[in-house]
Amino acid sequence: MAEITASMVKELRERTDAPMMECKRALTEAGGDIGKAEEILRVKLGSKASKAASRITAEGVVAIERTPDGKLGAIIEINCETDFVAKNDEFLRLASDCAGLVLRENPADVATLSSLPMGDGTVESTRTALVGKIGENMSVRRFVRVAASGRLGAYVHGGAKIGVLVDYSGGDDQLGKDLAMHIAAAKPKALDASGIDAELIDSERRIAAEKAREANKPEAMIEKIVDGSVQKFLNEVTLLGQVFVKAEDGKQTIAQLLKSKGASIAGFTLFVVGEGLAKRSNDFAAEVAAQAAAAAQR
Repeated sequence: MAEITASMVKELRERTDAPMMECKRALTEAGGDIGKAEEILRVKLGSKASKAASRITAEGVVAIERTPDGKLGAIIEINCETDFVAKNDEFLRLASDCAGLVLRENPADVATLSSLPMGDGTVESTRTALVGKIGENMSVRRFVRVAASGRLGAYVHGGAKIGVLVDYSGGDDQLGKDLAMHIAAAKPKALDASGIDAELIDSERRIAAEKAREANKPEAMIEKIVDGSVQKFLNEVTLLGQVFVKAEDGKQTIAQLLKSKGASIAGFTLFVVGEGLAKRSNDFAAEVAAQAAAAAQR
């Protein structure tokens, strides 16, 4: 049997927020397989064991630029070490200027963007100079340039921590904004079921089946229960299946909203700052002390 180490328990606890002993028992049952242990906890503890998927783990901002006709857009994420710097005017200007460059120049990747002219130098020299001035590291993480098949709705939320571009046809400008706001709030994984990883769906099927068996449901009913559970999951994670956040009746889905407006969506891009990155663990007092020390050295 695989040895269950403290670090394995800690990692599973961070993923799931489950009690430590529950994590250890799940790891033992799973033979040390963390992925399988997470599934076991989700069967036992339900949605409490999936909070890590939406955790924001680094600082920075998202910036968006669009052409006036809404046919082209760019969305970019630039990271820094602290929220203090994420609110700095020069840092915000760097993000906005970089988004504008992506829109106009269509660079192939971050390295190409970094070499483009900016001010008296390049994006990279501007970034380096700002790092030296502020005393904190920062980096361009990712960007997407979108050529719309229809036109682009956009929305930036939460101190520029979440940004959305949505390619839609039909409807009006307000619909585009509403769709982008919904995506920012509900964070769908894909437009429809075809965009969801088959392994993720298989995992949901296994979890639903185990829950049904633990609830002593008749074997003949389990397949139907599993199908219903998977469909509910797909409605929750796909844009077209989600209930519109501004629905007056609390029932209208995005698909129904689009039909009522004679509109459609070709796709969307959602950036959440720090998604998938490891956040620094220093506290506020240490952060202020570090800022003061950096300022004293300049």
